[in-house]
Amino acid sequence: MEEAENAVREIGTAAMDAVQGLDSATLEGTMPFIVGVLILLIVVKFFALPFKLVWNGIIGAVALWLVNLVGALFGFGLKITVVKALIAGVFGVPGLLAVLCWEIFIK
Repeated sequence: MEEAENAVREIGTAAMDAVQGLDSATLEGTMPFIVGVLILLIVVKFFALPFKLVWNGIIGAVALWLVNLVGALFGFGLKITVVKALIAGVFGVPGLLAVLCWEIFIK
């Protein structure tokens, strides 16, 4: 138990020495921090994009399903595809209206 306490104490002392060596008032001390934050933001944005597309596709598919549900009362049916779901999900209501107009007037 004493060995673990000593190891933790040594790690804490080494960390404190490292932090005291940084001078945040100089460009040398803040530049690594700024670069690190920018890299973190880029990585988060890069990995968030696929999740956003999946989420928007799900929302678009649900919106198209609701249109089919209401359209069934009027004899209107719409085949839900990945492309149509992404269009409706990414562009929202205008995308949903564009898909509906395409189905009604073009096809």
